[in-house]
Amino acid sequence: MAAAALVPGLLAALTPSCRSPERSAGGLEWIAVSADRSGFVRAASGTPFVAWGFNYDHDRSGRLLEDYWQAEWPAIEQDFREMRALGANVVRIHLQAGRFLKSAESTDTAALAQLRRMLALAEETGLYLDITGLGCYHKHEVPAWYDALDEAGRWAAQARFWEAVASTCAGSPAVFCYDLMNEPILPGAGEVATDWLAGDFAGKHFVQRISLDLAGRTREQVAAAWVDTLVAAIRRHDARHLITVGVIPWALVFPGAQPIFYAPEPGRNLDFASVHFYPKKGEVDRALDALAVYDVGKPLVVEEIFPLECSVEELDAFVDGAAGRADGWIGFYWGQTREELAAQDDIAAAIIRGWLEYFAAKAPEMREPPR
Repeated sequence: MAAAALVPGLLAALTPSCRSPERSAGGLEWIAVSADRSGFVRAASGTPFVAWGFNYDHDRSGRLLEDYWQAEWPAIEQDFREMRALGANVVRIHLQAGRFLKSAESTDTAALAQLRRMLALAEETGLYLDITGLGCYHKHEVPAWYDALDEAGRWAAQARFWEAVASTCAGSPAVFCYDLMNEPILPGAGEVATDWLAGDFAGKHFVQRISLDLAGRTREQVAAAWVDTLVAAIRRHDARHLITVGVIPWALVFPGAQPIFYAPEPGRNLDFASVHFYPKKGEVDRALDALAVYDVGKPLVVEEIFPLECSVEELDAFVDGAAGRADGWIGFYWGQTREELAAQDDIAAAIIRGWLEYFAAKAPEMREPPR
């Protein structure tokens, strides 16, 4: 799709939903890419902005957001306040395709109402939302009709999802960005896949295919067509909020690998690059070399990070080593405070508590970069 195909979305800037105040009632300014494309700025004041926040992808028992955001809203309010108290300025939420799409042609009004409620909570607590869409994390909950769609039908349904989300969120400065999909992948040349989802991790399917068959196209061509389809859907309603795609850093897995979604053609309509890094013990320099591959002349956010396979000290070395390159860091928060974790006598709780202690101590440095 040519860039000109996105022109209709620019007309959305003239609609009332986009003529919102430059600050929310809670003081949030719209976030934009700086004029020199070196980072992010608060649009009204022009001050630098570094994303420092949490993935809020499930609760302490593994339930996804939509599993409890209707019946247990006070718990979500408390979690947002706890994340803010830890020093976060961004919360990444993960929305499931099957919870927002009732069919290939219709969306769920109750889910969209809860999203509006979350926007209001974000504005109240001073937290920006990284809205990641199209999740299929629990395979058994993916609607049969959705899995049965061919590529064109699936992309059309995904575009409908993003139209509904964008029209709901267009007027709120509390949205940091839209992330089109968590860790999309493509089949290899000559490969015909049979499942839209890749393997699971701890019972959840975080990786999703956008095509089952390249059908003679290059991977870059398919990625570009998919990105442009979904960006155009968003821009029909929202000309202002930033758009990205959170990807697996294949340059870390396969040295020498180059970005697909951030190659020139697929990445032309993405506002910044997002990558997911879990540095390994003793391999901080290797992780920094891989991160450099995604420095493509746009802001760069490490959208997932956690001391899963390294110490907190090594993770800090990675963060500090990327100074001047990364413009944001988003870790994890699963609904348990440091005090609650301290009362648990197990290694996992100790690791999570150590992470939260580090996050809170590092927050002043990261959230208020020098001008």
